[in-house]
Amino acid sequence: MALPLPPGLTPAEVAFLCEMEMVTVVPRLRLDSLSLLGGPTQALNPPRRAPLPLWLALLLKRQRRANIVPPPWLLPNSLEKILRYETETSPETFSPPPPHPYPINSTPSTTDHISPPFLPSSTAESPPDYLPYHWMEMGEILLEACSDDIPDPGRVRTLLRDLREVRMAKMRASTKQLEGGGVNSLMGVGAMELAEGRQFIVGVMDGLRKLGASREQARRDREEEGGAEGDGSGDDEMDFE
Repeated sequence: MALPLPPGLTPAEVAFLCEMEMVTVVPRLRLDSLSLLGGPTQALNPPRRAPLPLWLALLLKRQRRANIVPPPWLLPNSLEKILRYETETSPETFSPPPPHPYPINSTPSTTDHISPPFLPSSTAESPPDYLPYHWMEMGEILLEACSDDIPDPGRVRTLLRDLREVRMAKMRASTKQLEGGGVNSLMGVGAMELAEGRQFIVGVMDGLRKLGASREQARRDREEEGGAEGDGSGDDEMDFE
């Protein structure tokens, strides 16, 4: 008998999906186009840059056949700007997600429904001042696999840790809005943040639901007791007359 799975994606599953993100590589050797499920890859001709799925870029990096170009948002200057936004400009809300890379017009298009990890949010052409949906796991994977391709990797690692702590504190604090039946906005929250914070948020919501149910039951009990007392006093007055 299969064990019941927890709701949502686990951190390991989120990291697996992150490897489908597109990154930019600088090939060292020639490589013909490969036919993948997502379509053929671009042929690699050194030193011309080319976009590849992260899992393939990591394989070529381990084989010393390519270098990985860090996305602009992973550079120290960009991370410092995002951290200032999180702590000074908007200390209660999350930094906004990157804009959609494809134009959305009134006429429906096939690109209107593309979402991460199938958006080019971590290539060399991605916007520098926005954290993509898979920012946390992407940063950890690149720091582990190609720290020699990232400028000042120690500083980048520190900034990513600071961003993670600040944003997780915001997520924990945002559960206070659920007390009075409010709505909590998760705009800008990343995939790994959702996977790690889901259990905490769901636990808080379950606790608030049980607390609200007990309060409602107590209110009904008081109303029933008050109604019973009112009926009894009326009977006594009628007997007295």
